Amino acid sequence: MQKWFNKPTLSHHMLYTYLIAFLLLGFTWYLEWILGLLMTVLLGVSLYYTIRQEQKLLEEREEYITTLSHRVKKVGEEALLEMPIGILLYSENYQIEWVNPFLNRFSEDEDTMVGQSLDIFDDLLVQAIKEDQDHVVIPLDDSSFQVTIKKDERLLYFSDRTKQIEIQEMYRNEKTVLGIIILDNYEEITQAMDDTAKSHVNSDVTSLLNQWSTGSGIYLKRVSQDRFMAIMNQEILKELEKTKFDILDEVRELISDNKNVPLTLSFGVGYGDASLPQLGELAQSSLDLALGRGGDQVVIKDDQGKVRFFGGKTNPMEKRTRVRARVISHALKDLVQQSEQVMIMGHKAPDMDSIGSAIGVLKVALANQIEGYVVIDENDLDTGVERLINEVKETELWEHFISPEEALEMVTKQTLLVVVDTHKPVLVQEVKLLSKTEYVVVIDHHRRGEEFIQAPTLVYMEPYASSTAELITELLEYQPRTLKLSMLESTALLAGIIVDTKSFTLRTGSRTFDAASYLRSKGADTVLVQRFLEEDIDVYVKRAHLIENAIIHHGNIAIARADKGEIFSPVLIAQAADTLLTMSGIDASFVISERSDGRIGISARSLGDVNVQLIMERMQGGGHLTNAATQIDNVTIPEAYGMLLDILDESLEGGDEE
Repeated sequence: MQKWFNKPTLSHHMLYTYLIAFLLLGFTWYLEWILGLLMTVLLGVSLYYTIRQEQKLLEEREEYITTLSHRVKKVGEEALLEMPIGILLYSENYQIEWVNPFLNRFSEDEDTMVGQSLDIFDDLLVQAIKEDQDHVVIPLDDSSFQVTIKKDERLLYFSDRTKQIEIQEMYRNEKTVLGIIILDNYEEITQAMDDTAKSHVNSDVTSLLNQWSTGSGIYLKRVSQDRFMAIMNQEILKELEKTKFDILDEVRELISDNKNVPLTLSFGVGYGDASLPQLGELAQSSLDLALGRGGDQVVIKDDQGKVRFFGGKTNPMEKRTRVRARVISHALKDLVQQSEQVMIMGHKAPDMDSIGSAIGVLKVALANQIEGYVVIDENDLDTGVERLINEVKETELWEHFISPEEALEMVTKQTLLVVVDTHKPVLVQEVKLLSKTEYVVVIDHHRRGEEFIQAPTLVYMEPYASSTAELITELLEYQPRTLKLSMLESTALLAGIIVDTKSFTLRTGSRTFDAASYLRSKGADTVLVQRFLEEDIDVYVKRAHLIENAIIHHGNIAIARADKGEIFSPVLIAQAADTLLTMSGIDASFVISERSDGRIGISARSLGDVNVQLIMERMQGGGHLTNAATQIDNVTIPEAYGMLLDILDESLEGGDEE
């Protein structure tokens, strides 16, 4: 009996039941032994069958568990080997030790992968493991796989994400893109036309743009005589980028046959993960940037501020008028009169244009009875500018020249800061001055780049102008009659024009000669300008040695490289690039050398067929279509040379330049 009670097959509930039964049985034996005997027999039979049933249930349960365990183990093995997820084990040396059959499908033989490096999948895989990344997406055959990395177990899971990526790409491609198109010089071209001719131009332009938009899948709406609104998606935008926006060329050629001045358009585009109002602001900002760079180009800006440029292959059209120059001059005079003092600064390593322009603005301040100062670093001057400064030191003008350190001590919130010959914050003489005052004016002749001085009070940028000195000279003509230019001051401005135009051979318009004539009438001395521009024979020999190393690329592009350890000034390599451009059959020139600040400098020149501005912008620089430069950190001359060759090959071999 005790043995039965210890049977694990009996549940606690049954044990309690039989215990009560035995107590009742004992009581029955005590009252009536015959009845007790009968009940004992019945209880024994019941107990026997109960134990047998419990044992049977236990055996069935054990058999079920054994079967289930076997099935689970079998399913686990099959899942490991058959599930549509790749599994890979690798060694400490990133060698493949084992893969499941799913991954074997991507090799010709089952044992092909084992023993090989993980690089057979993608170079990014080993790199991601070393960088302790949790996931990385790699291409495998025609699919994209997300690899989950278990570095401690040296285990990789490959999950097919092709459909998911396709859906994500589809989602991105369907995102809305807004564009604003403006005909740059519509008013200038049509102002002398009669109504019939103007109607023909409108009809031709509208027909061409509608045909282009319909073929590209763009919704285009004309909102004014010279402005259109374009709505598309990102997939269409990608296709337009592949064509490099050939609509620019088509519009330019539309009426160029019967007009000296071609019609051009500018296109500002905004896209990204932004709301429609924000996309509109991006499109308008892009258009402003395109117009600031001279027009005839496309500027694309995303919600992260990244900018891409297309077009800009022609010199910007002259849109400045005497009226605009007068309005800007009066606005500058009002700002000067409302300020406590005026500070003027150009770019680092100032050239004649920068110094001459600064002197011109200084005269504006003094003519309006406001104290003015030119910020200059005497330790950052080339030979020609140093000669000019030495002449200035002999006059009363020198007391208005201060160092960047002095400027930081003197500047106040009510100081008017005028930045000349640059618009990039990183290039100014002292970047800290920009945040010390509430009033900043920018006067520049360079094409506007992605970087720009934040929230200027007044901007006068005319990229078609030969120089900033030309712009300042025109502004001087509308200042108070009390303004009197001395011989040296007018000579400094003329020197800026002569240097930037290469003695009136490049980027020279009728307004350039007007400005030069005005300065000559004020006593500008051309002989003194030549004295400023004289060079030492040693500099001439160094430049000649630099040119001697030039090679010809693509048949019409000259590239010169300085030797390692040879340091040349920005002015010298610019002069070398100018000299190379005078050689027969050369359409563009590039000169590369080390600078005194440890960076690599590249000076680029062109006759107009090659847009050196776009090439230099891709190397963190900028400038004009025919005159540009850059300075690159943390590269060697061979590395900079290789970067330049890659960009040239991509731009020139791929057809028309962007």
